Amino acid sequence: MKTAIVIPARYASSRLPGKPLLKETGKYLIQHVVENAWRSRADAVIVATDDERILAAVRSFGGQAVLTRADHVSGTDRVAEAARDLDADIIVNLQGDEPQLAPAILDMLPGLLVSDREAVMATLAVPITSPEPWRDPNCVKVVCDQHGRALYFSRSPIPHVRDGEPDFGREPPLFLQHLGLYAYRRDFLLRLATLPPAPLEELEKLEQLRVLALGCQIAVGVVRHAGRGVDTPADYVRFVEAYRASQPA
Repeated sequence: MKTAIVIPARYASSRLPGKPLLKETGKYLIQHVVENAWRSRADAVIVATDDERILAAVRSFGGQAVLTRADHVSGTDRVAEAARDLDADIIVNLQGDEPQLAPAILDMLPGLLVSDREAVMATLAVPITSPEPWRDPNCVKVVCDQHGRALYFSRSPIPHVRDGEPDFGREPPLFLQHLGLYAYRRDFLLRLATLPPAPLEELEKLEQLRVLALGCQIAVGVVRHAGRGVDTPADYVRFVEAYRASQPA
């Protein structure tokens, strides 16, 4: 099946304005994301943006970018607009602030949909290894069934442990942190973007709950490590330091 990676990128950011165009490494932040995506097996990599400056920056290093509407309420809606004009069976939504994801992780997402024909969407999770992220409402948790499909996503510490303490060393892991990476069957993504938010989605502020509320299946792949996203100035400083340390002397 043909796969396209679509990277939503907007200029406005409450914590780090102009984030895609930061260039302390000599490359735009969005360039790092695109170049990682190029190393995957995807058939196409497209940046979807509402800003002419980002559009010009992506094209300056040979990337493909499209200009989308400015009034989208989520990155998923922006990805769906770009997907309407793409010849692809699977659309991977890669956030524009994830410059450290291994290409193998990006390849894993469409593979989940190939192996699970009943799933309309796929995502990833990493094991939770300590109580802090499990209790942190900013850390989204997911619980899965025996087939590796999502049962529920929540900001609350799930699964709840009624007796005793959670065993974060258990194998296979039961305590999982959701990663904001998605792959969709293209037809389902276009349908999803036309639907109103579900009540559970509005309560938790998690748009993947719209999919579960529809009664649809989400395949979840578990990886041991994932790159750290860039949300704040401190995150960007850490990324720049890690990038420079990785370069040949």
